[in-house]
This record gives sequence, structure tokens and C-alpha cells, in this order.
Amino acid sequence: MAEKFDNLEEQLEKFIENIRQLGIIVSDFQPSSQAGLNQKLNSMITGLQDVDKCRQQLHDINVPLEVFEYIDQGRNPQLYTKECLERALAKNEQVKGKIDTLKSSQERLLQHLNIQK
Repeated sequence: MAEKFDNLEEQLEKFIENIRQLGIIVSDFQPSSQAGLNQKLNSMITGLQDVDKCRQQLHDINVPLEVFEYIDQGRNPQLYTKECLERALAKNEQVKGKIDTLKSSQERLLQHLNIQK
């Protein structure tokens, strides 16, 4: 499964680098740099096509919308996983406490019933 993401990551890194270089060319544009600009624009289009090809490999991957909200907020999406695990652990502790309380109550009730016999 990691290979799927490795390929996507590689394509995105290439695309980002092309965009960075395109920004440099555009920010200091001279008529003599038109050929380089055209080449970078074509590279950008090819890069988008390469990223789109990766989509076919990842069609079965579902990403919770909350992850995108984290990204939009400038937060690390790995924090989403960490916080989900922390919430699950806290909920697990709550449920464990309830189970322990029920077991204890059940034992006391059984003891009480045995005493009355």
C-alpha cells in the first residue's frame, strides 16, 4: 500500500518544484525567457496528468473530511490521527470503568443474594 503513496508523493514533489520554478520565471519575466516559461507550463500540465494517473491507484482510499479541515487550518494532518487515537483511548477508559463498575455491582448483588439464602 505504501508504494501507492510513494508514487503520488514523488509526483506531487515534482509538480511543486515545477510550480516553484515557474513562479521564479514569472516573477522576473523577460521576453527572452518566453521559451523557458512555455517549457515550464508544459511541464506543469504533464505534472498534473501524472498526478491524475496516481488517482487510479488510490480510488479505494477514503480520507475523512476532518483531515482536510486540519490542512485548511494549517495544522498537521497527522495530529488528526493522534487526536482520534487519544479520543478512542479516553472512550475505552470510560467504557472499562463502566464495565468494572457493573462487574463490581453484580458481584455485590450476588453476594447479597447468597447471604439471604
